[in-house]
Amino acid sequence: MEQNEAIPSQDENVENVINEQNETDVKSETLSEQPIDFESKIAELNDKYLRLYSEFDNYRKRTIKEKSDIIRSAGEDVFKAIIPTIDDFERAIKANESVTDAQPIKEGMVLIYNKLKSSCTAKGLEAMESLGKSFDSDLMEAITHIPAPTDDLKGKVVDDIEKGYKLGDKVIRFAKVVVGN
Repeated sequence: MEQNEAIPSQDENVENVINEQNETDVKSETLSEQPIDFESKIAELNDKYLRLYSEFDNYRKRTIKEKSDIIRSAGEDVFKAIIPTIDDFERAIKANESVTDAQPIKEGMVLIYNKLKSSCTAKGLEAMESLGKSFDSDLMEAITHIPAPTDDLKGKVVDDIEKGYKLGDKVIRFAKVVVGN
């Protein structure tokens, strides 16, 4: 009899098959519902993607506009500093029409030059001194080489054709120099 207990009866087999069938039906019902959830999930993710893409595009446009505004306003500050010097030049030209003595003209030009130079210096522009210094290709452009007048000027700047200028640490115009050989 113990062997009969180990072997399931035909009724138990039928019951097991029915239970397995019910579980399969439940699983298939669950699977048939999942594609609907996937479709809504896809639609939700697609909506999030489109919103994120639009937000990034707006951010990109805004930063481009801000960058152009910064560049424009930086130039505006420089021009505001230079305009008074232009006014001084106009007044000097008008006043010099009737002057016969050259000394006041010279003094006026020096005053206007100093005003322009101080305005540019206030904005961070600085002239680079190169005369008598060793040639540096990072700061200078050699226009020509000439025989050095003395031995101590070999490889050094003998003449300064155009001054070089720096704005902060950045070279905005390289000095054009003559180097002694």
